[in-house]
Amino acid sequence: MAVNLHTPNPAHLLPVGGVRLGVTEAGIRKAERRDLSVIELAEGSRVAGVFTRNRFCAAPVQVCKEHLSSAAIRALVINTGNANAGTGEAGLVAARVTCTALAAQMGITAAQVLPFSTGVILEPLPVDRLVAGLPRAIANLCADGWFDAAHAIMTTDTLAKAVSRQVQVGGKTVTLTGISKGAGMIRPNMATMLGFLACDAAVAQPVLEQLVTEAADLSFNSITVDGDTSTNDSFILIATGAADNAEIAATNGADYQALRDAVVEVSIALAQAIVRDGEGATKFMTITVEGGADRDECRKVAYAVAHSPLVKTAFFASDPNLGRILAAIGYAGIDDLEVSKLRVWLGNPEESVLVAEHGGRAVSYLEDAGARIMKHAELSVRIDLARGQAAATVWTCDFSYDYVKINADYRS
Repeated sequence: MAVNLHTPNPAHLLPVGGVRLGVTEAGIRKAERRDLSVIELAEGSRVAGVFTRNRFCAAPVQVCKEHLSSAAIRALVINTGNANAGTGEAGLVAARVTCTALAAQMGITAAQVLPFSTGVILEPLPVDRLVAGLPRAIANLCADGWFDAAHAIMTTDTLAKAVSRQVQVGGKTVTLTGISKGAGMIRPNMATMLGFLACDAAVAQPVLEQLVTEAADLSFNSITVDGDTSTNDSFILIATGAADNAEIAATNGADYQALRDAVVEVSIALAQAIVRDGEGATKFMTITVEGGADRDECRKVAYAVAHSPLVKTAFFASDPNLGRILAAIGYAGIDDLEVSKLRVWLGNPEESVLVAEHGGRAVSYLEDAGARIMKHAELSVRIDLARGQAAATVWTCDFSYDYVKINADYRS
């Protein structure tokens, strides 16, 4: 059950010049399910990415990093149902065979292909089935394939996730469209998610690399569902140059700022969609920490609250047992935190109340007000550390009975 999230309208997903997408059913794990996608990029496109920091990173992540460092990328291939992680040397061979097979059919080199996998860990990738499906995916390539691709990359997701925007850059209309997947094993650095965002702006490679890092930090690295960092997570930013704007070669101009704002906006929307579709989620929660000495300590506190199973289960039950929030703040790792100066608010779209101040419960706080606020599907926790001017925001969801059910049955 997703929280205020709906299937995207295909009519609202805009083609991006220089990008075509095709999907098919390859039977990677289950029959009669779209599970294989190919994304073709026009010659001259530039690609940058950020990946999981899990040391047990999957074979396709390793191959992606190799290819991004050495080649002009022309195609992406994505399979669901099998993560090709924890598969050792055989997994690397399978990822490279996939790249070679797609390259041969598209008339490019294997190093110009980026492979992505998502699904069950520790099982061999059925590469023969994947390769056999490539001709069908290629035959289905089209500029308006974003809707189908958003569905084809889903695993435990209940809804597809896709967003489009347009922005003026250097007097040209630049189009951005992105898709993402993810519902569980979601934590920053990255989460068990895949995200692909394409724009038709002309952007220099070093600028694109900085932009994807910045956008990921403010979006996909600011979400958590369950605190688990996965093995396959990837966020890819593509710039095809088809909009014919003057190339953005620096980060200090108006053109960069306009594109940056649009990329961050789309990235946040895609990241929030993952949390809204968190496994078993019934509440979408925004945790904002302000008044910090620096952003890092604000994020540390925000994640302590967002990761806490006790906080998340209380929100599921609409139980204003808000001492759990104070406990999470207290163990976040700020050794010189003065709790007597700290303040905490609980809110929803309709109202907000001060919960804690001066080291304890706010005099004005009534538990009935907390219970009333927590019945809403959209909730916020605002924390003022009273230590400085820094701030950070993290998005998360609650823990429900269904989270356990989904993950207990995941391999079935």
